[in-house]
Amino acid sequence: MSTVLAMPKPREGARDLVGPIGPSRRHRIVIVGGGVAGIEVATALSRIAPQNGICVTLIDREPAHVWKPMLHTIAAGTSDISQQETPYIAHARRNDYVFEAGEMQALDRGGRAVRLGPVTIRNRIVLPERDIGYDTLILALGSQANDFGLPGVREHCFMLDSRSQALTFNREVQARILQSAGLGSGLRIAVVGAGATGVELSAELIQLAEMAEHLGAARLRERLRVTLIETGPQVLAAFPDCVARASRARLEKLGITVLTETRVVAAEQTGFILSDGGQLPADLMVWAAGVKGPQVFASLAGLEVTRNLQLVVGPNLQTTRDTRVFVIGDSSCVRAEQGQIPPPPTAQVAHQQAAHLVRHLPNWLKGRPLPPFTFQDFGAIVSLGGYGAYGSLGRFGLFSGGFIRGHIAQLGHIFLLRAHQARLHGFWRGSLLWLADRINAWARPRLPSPGQE
Repeated sequence: MSTVLAMPKPREGARDLVGPIGPSRRHRIVIVGGGVAGIEVATALSRIAPQNGICVTLIDREPAHVWKPMLHTIAAGTSDISQQETPYIAHARRNDYVFEAGEMQALDRGGRAVRLGPVTIRNRIVLPERDIGYDTLILALGSQANDFGLPGVREHCFMLDSRSQALTFNREVQARILQSAGLGSGLRIAVVGAGATGVELSAELIQLAEMAEHLGAARLRERLRVTLIETGPQVLAAFPDCVARASRARLEKLGITVLTETRVVAAEQTGFILSDGGQLPADLMVWAAGVKGPQVFASLAGLEVTRNLQLVVGPNLQTTRDTRVFVIGDSSCVRAEQGQIPPPPTAQVAHQQAAHLVRHLPNWLKGRPLPPFTFQDFGAIVSLGGYGAYGSLGRFGLFSGGFIRGHIAQLGHIFLLRAHQARLHGFWRGSLLWLADRINAWARPRLPSPGQE
């Protein structure tokens, strides 16, 4: 087995190893970012590494992987994070790849090395700044909400782009619920951005209140006020109209105030300032609007980057100015042909790009051409917790463009998570994880069903 948590290593020289791989040293594939795309590539490539003369290293600043479409449930506290996360160290040991803890701070393309910042725990440096050498680099750092430089957003709003951020928000929500239950006071939560994250989080917060009330927090449900704010004319702008309309109707039926065509211009400690000069008071504020790449991309000299800090890649997912650097997932912007639309920043696209690289990268290292990536839209599903789900069936198959809702859509959302777990852990281990989830649910106090449409 390989060493899982590698110690700092000196920078190696930049030798050209693309092409047939010799017996002297394995080709180093370094993946930065352990989200959907990154961990799926690391897992699959590590399984074929010995016969292809490669070694795989995965870098991430978090200690564990969480499927990003589930972050809102961890933030609300309606799902158990211990059942959702995959610790990188254990997963690396099981799948025989190297895990490096740390956050990417710079890229030396001439020396072929990624610079990692120091890792600190409780204000103590446990791993120093260090360089990780590579022969082929895959950047899969994901995306983050875009505050558009608005005053006060970073200081006063929670964001849910990572496992750590979701846990931080959850701790604050628990404290506020305890305060509301103990003092009998109201709790106002405002969410900016009515994409999938904002919509799903709003519904999960209502479900959390009902769960807390059932367990003893009397009248919490009626004291909770959730407001969802969207600049555009409708929620879920990236979804078909039928999904957007049905989701909004359900949110409003739950008592959530949905404000569309409403622009926030600043955030203060007591709430949001709107473009018309009005104020929206809030005790907790969440910013889930916009999408941009990681800030480190602004300092990657020589690579083509968009205004939203996404690296521009060609059809084969290589950066336009360095064929040794691939970018997949939300942090990439695929240069589309005229009249075509680039793939959206979704988990579905990230998975398909990961599968494309896994399928073709070993042959490319042996000198064969890399075919272009083609996105297949299989539809999208938005889950409103225990209150239902809505989705479209995409552009492929017998029921192309169909609309699904209720239990069928919920099963589709569950299947996506279970399929991801199976890709990481194999069919049988993934099935055991599903069984553990069910046992955990049965062992908890039984709650009244909130009902679905």
